[in-house]
Amino acid sequence: MGTPDFAVASLDALVQANFDIVAVVTAPDKPAGRGQKINESAVKKYAVEKSIPVLQPEKLKNPEFLAALKSYQADLQVVVAFRMLPEVVWNMPPKGTINLHGSLLPQYRGAAPINHAIINGEKESGVTTFFLTHEIDTGDIILSDSTPIGDDETAGELHDKLMVIGANLLVKTVTAISNGDFTEQPQPQSDELKHAPKIFKDDCKIDWNNSSALIHNLIRGLSPYPTAFTLLNDKTLKIFKAEPEEKEPGIATGGFLTDGKTYLKFATKDGFIKLLDIQFEGKKRMLIEDFLRGMRL
Repeated sequence: MGTPDFAVASLDALVQANFDIVAVVTAPDKPAGRGQKINESAVKKYAVEKSIPVLQPEKLKNPEFLAALKSYQADLQVVVAFRMLPEVVWNMPPKGTINLHGSLLPQYRGAAPINHAIINGEKESGVTTFFLTHEIDTGDIILSDSTPIGDDETAGELHDKLMVIGANLLVKTVTAISNGDFTEQPQPQSDELKHAPKIFKDDCKIDWNNSSALIHNLIRGLSPYPTAFTLLNDKTLKIFKAEPEEKEPGIATGGFLTDGKTYLKFATKDGFIKLLDIQFEGKKRMLIEDFLRGMRL
C-alpha cells in the first residue's frame, strides 16, 4: 500500500527479493496540469508494468474494496507512504500490517518526518519498520537503520537516501516476519518527543528575524518541496539553496545586498543568507547569477 516514488523503491525491492506481491493498493487516478490529463500514481505505474493487480479505493471502508482486499488472502500488508488505514484494513492479514516510516521512531511521528528533521537541524535521520496500531506511528518497532545528515543536505537529498535504505530495511523486515525470526520493541513514551506534522504554506515563509543557521535549516528542510519563500518587490521568491554567512549584517533584518551580478543576500538577526538557487514568481527555477542578469534590483 503506497503512492509516491518513495514507495516504489520498497515495492521493487520486495519484488526483486521474490516475495509474492498479490496486489497493490494505491491512490485513485487524478486529473492534473493544464490539460487535466489523468495522472496515475508512481506505485500504480510500476504495478501495471509488473502485472500486479491494482486496487484504487476512494474510501478505505468501502464494502467492495474490503471484499476485494480480503479475496487476495494476503499474509502480511506493507504500507509505505500511504494514508491512515482503518482497523478493518490493518487488522485483516494474519501476520498484521507493517509500515515503513522515514524517521527513527519514536521521534518525528507524522506526515513530514524528513522535512522536520532537517528544519530542526538534526545530524542524523533514518527509517523504522513497525506494526500498525490505533494511534498513528506508535506501533511496536521491528527494525530501524540510521544515516548521517550533511550540513548542507536538503530534504530531497535525504528523501532519496532514505528511500534506498528503507527499501533494504523492508526486505530484511519481511524476511524476518516470514521466518518468524523477529522481536517487537514497544516505542518508548516521552513528553520530549519531536513531531512531524503536515507542512502548510505559512510554515514556509521565512522570518528574517531568526538566526542564519535556523533560516538555512528551514530552506534545506523545505527543498525542493514545498520550498521556503520570501517576498521581493511584492512577488514570491522561492529559495531552493542558500548558504549562511555569520557576520554583523549592518542593515535591517529582511533587507538585502547585491552587486547586481553575482550575489544577493538577505540580512538575518546575526548575519546573512546568500541565495544560490531560486525561482521568482512567473519565472523558471535558476541559479542566482542567471536571475540577476535579467533583473534590476
